[in-house]
Amino acid sequence: MTAPLTESSASSLHPHATKSVSRRRALYAGVAAAAAVGGAGLAWWRLQPHAVQEGAAQALWAQAFYTPDGARLAMESFAGKPLLLNFWATWCPPCVDELPMLNNFYRENKASGWQVVGLAIDQPSSVRKFLARLPLDFPVGLAGLGGSELGRSLGNLTGGLPFTVVFSGDGRVAHRKMGQVTPEDLKTWSALR
Repeated sequence: MTAPLTESSASSLHPHATKSVSRRRALYAGVAAAAAVGGAGLAWWRLQPHAVQEGAAQALWAQAFYTPDGARLAMESFAGKPLLLNFWATWCPPCVDELPMLNNFYRENKASGWQVVGLAIDQPSSVRKFLARLPLDFPVGLAGLGGSELGRSLGNLTGGLPFTVVFSGDGRVAHRKMGQVTPEDLKTWSALR
């Protein structure tokens, strides 16, 4: 059995071996650092909302979804006031974690004209079971896979959840967020009209 080559064993074999082992370690460290930076850059890119497709906001207002109880939820009925649109799923832990905060935001701000709509990218039966355990005051639409396409058109190219889009009262996209919403986000957004 051969022992691994270390700096001390390398120097006893050949005087230049120590430099070779050191260079090799530096090369490996450099490759590892480059891979880490590249991976972090890719992760950052994936978590950034990308450009909204032309006409996507207008297309949203023409959409309609069914609610978990079978009613029709026409997005055009939310035009004219600020709207927080949240894409979520029951199998998404950060989505589930932020829903009570979004519900509180809705309760506290609906009198000042704010609206919140949740679009569930999920199976209708799963959403119904979930809402039986955690009822929400704001409307929820069953968007299914079509909701993923809508999210992509609004800049969520990776289809990650949660994804939140804030519309101003005139129907323009004002803010977007990939990932879990924070109280600071809601505070910033609530100043919008």
